[in-house]
Amino acid sequence: MATLKEIAQQAGVSLSTVSRVLNEDPSISVKSDTRRVIFEIAERLQYRTTRSRKTLQSVNYEFLVNFAYPEAVEINDPYYLSIRYGIELQCNKLNIKLIRQYKSSEALPATENYDGIIFVGADPEEKSEHCGRAKPVVCVDFYHEKYDCVYTDLARVCRTAIDYFIANGHHQIGFIGGQDQGRGIDIRESSFLEYGQLREVVDPQNVYRGDFSSASGYRLAQQMLSSKALPDALLVATDSIAIGVLRALHEGKVQMPEDLSLISINDIPTARFTFPPLSTFHLEAELIGIQAINMLVEQIRDDRRIPICMTIPAYIKHRGTTAPRQR
Repeated sequence: MATLKEIAQQAGVSLSTVSRVLNEDPSISVKSDTRRVIFEIAERLQYRTTRSRKTLQSVNYEFLVNFAYPEAVEINDPYYLSIRYGIELQCNKLNIKLIRQYKSSEALPATENYDGIIFVGADPEEKSEHCGRAKPVVCVDFYHEKYDCVYTDLARVCRTAIDYFIANGHHQIGFIGGQDQGRGIDIRESSFLEYGQLREVVDPQNVYRGDFSSASGYRLAQQMLSSKALPDALLVATDSIAIGVLRALHEGKVQMPEDLSLISINDIPTARFTFPPLSTFHLEAELIGIQAINMLVEQIRDDRRIPICMTIPAYIKHRGTTAPRQR
């Protein structure tokens, strides 16, 4: 097992600083970056405080996590990968066994051994085999009034983007998004349309929908350019779509942010390396996964029956595709 001295050496801080940070001493003043580095090193070295070791001894659950998409989706969308990483990170920390199930597996496992279920992007009511099991449930990236939920309020994200564009002098705002097969209109698109029309800055003709791939973004942006009705600002549903959009706009010789301001959603690692660097909303996907586990543990531990909903805030990172518009 790792020691405090090893962590202190790798973090480049004192032994007492490491001890106070890991034991969550409220009186210590440490930069957030330093605190994050200490926790990352401690996690990598599998260090456990006295309190966490007691917790590990007392928690011995087995959870099922059901993903509403095939595993291959995580390769192209780091957002879902980060959610899974957060789930796994917290399970490892709390000594919880995890059973993973992706969309390719239709029915829930026949075993009744697991203590709770996490549905990622899925509606529990669509899993008829779950309804008779009365297992504690948490919905991730999906809202349901009957169950605990943890997600980012994407409707609020869209309203915030529109407010930003308006505050910077934009009056014609477009949208490029996607839709999962077999599902209704995405919440980002519907929220954008509703709020944008309320603020009188959105024309439905400037709303484009495909799937959530870069190829779709490229194709839709080309369609937008050929319409000769280019908006002066654009909200894109995901960074993956935005990568394709950026390529089409570059080929169309559209200058950003001079000719068009663009904001996307997700803040995947490659967003800062696009040309120009992508302005995007940062979503705390890993934290969503962590909190899903915490909520499931709390349901079991406290025998809580009343569902609660937790929204994780998002914030915009301005890079090269946004700038205040010259009036």
